[in-house]
Amino acid sequence: MLEEVYNDAKSRMKDTIEHYQRQFATVRTGRASPGIVENIRVDYYGTPTPLKQIAKIAIPEPSLIVIQPWDNTALPNIERAIQTSDIGMMPNSDGKIIRLSVPILTEERRKDLVKMVKKMTEEGRIAIRNIRRDANDTLKSFLKDKELSEDETHEGYDRIQKMTDDFISKIDELGSAKEDELMEI
Repeated sequence: MLEEVYNDAKSRMKDTIEHYQRQFATVRTGRASPGIVENIRVDYYGTPTPLKQIAKIAIPEPSLIVIQPWDNTALPNIERAIQTSDIGMMPNSDGKIIRLSVPILTEERRKDLVKMVKKMTEEGRIAIRNIRRDANDTLKSFLKDKELSEDETHEGYDRIQKMTDDFISKIDELGSAKEDELMEI
C-alpha cells in the first residue's frame, strides 16, 4: 500500500516536471526555437490543433523560424493563430511558407520574462507540494482505517517529503537555467 502511494506521487511529480519543462520552452529568449510556436493552437477544419501537427517548423538561422504547412489551405489559419497568440511576432507569408523574425529582447522585456519564469517556477513548486499533500492525506486515511501502522505511516511521510524536496530542487534548477538563458543573451 505504501509503495502504491509513493509510486503514484512519484509519477505525478515526474509529469509535473515534464509539464514545466514544456512551459519553460515556450518562453522566448531572443533565439529562435520551435518551442515558441509548436503548441500554438490553429483552427484546422474546425478543430484546434497544435501547429507542430500540421506544419514543419524549422530554424534556418538563429533569429528566424520558418513554418511550412503540410496543407497549404491551412496557411491563413496559421497566420491568424500566430497573430492572436501572445508570442509578440508578426508572420510574414509568401503563400507557401511563413517566416517569423525573432526580435532581440530589450532589457525591460528580459526582466519581465524573468518575472514570468519565477512565477512559473513557484507554480511548479505549489503543484509538487499539492501532490505531497494528497499522498500524505492518503497515508492518513490508511492509518485511520488501520491499514498501516503509525511507524509505516511516518516512514511514508519521510519518503514522500524526501521525494518532494528532490522534485522541488529539479523545478528550481529548470527555472534558474531559463533565467540564466534569458539574461545571458
